[in-house]
Amino acid sequence: MIRHGIIMAAGRGTRMAPLTDLIPKPMAPLWGSTLIASGIRKVRPHLENLHITVGYKGAELAKHVIELGVSSVINTEGKGNAWWIFNSLLKNLNEPVLVMTADNVTDFQVEDLYEDYLNLNKPPCMVVPVEPVSGLEGDFIHHSNQVVQKLDRSDPASTYCSGIQILNPYQLNNLMSPKSNFSEVWMDLISSSSLFASRISPENWFTVDTIQSLQNIQAKRKVK
Repeated sequence: MIRHGIIMAAGRGTRMAPLTDLIPKPMAPLWGSTLIASGIRKVRPHLENLHITVGYKGAELAKHVIELGVSSVINTEGKGNAWWIFNSLLKNLNEPVLVMTADNVTDFQVEDLYEDYLNLNKPPCMVVPVEPVSGLEGDFIHHSNQVVQKLDRSDPASTYCSGIQILNPYQLNNLMSPKSNFSEVWMDLISSSSLFASRISPENWFTVDTIQSLQNIQAKRKVK
């Protein structure tokens, strides 16, 4: 099964100001707790090790997630969102790593995603699609037989990226030179037909990127 997971939580969250002038976005209040605590509680029981990237207000966020029982905290302040793949100790992992963003509020079965990953013969990276949600932006996925041909925010398709992936850091380090951002990683993989899209989509997917979206999800019944 998947032993390692990482929640990327280093972003500045400028679209959620003035709240994020005071606290890091992942610590936005949600259902009596915090946004990132919700994500940690969902995936932690399925993984041996859960890692968190921190950046903006990193010390405050690191203290919060350590209290929630994560395995390690990776400081990526001033770095791109894919920097950790090529520069942290995780780069040596020759096994699948579940990746998600801290602003995801969703239900998904880790075991089902892993089975789909195995059916694809353990590719270097598999993105997890969702159906577009009105008011939420995403990179549209154009693919054929699960092989991704293009990711484009301005060219609509039936699905777009959820912010959830399964990837193998060791494979990526052997396939390409170090990259800073996932857009660069994906572009390199697409050029060699090595980026795949899962057949499995999460349920009740939502992402929090504005104060309004936070208020909207607060008003909904808590996701299981």
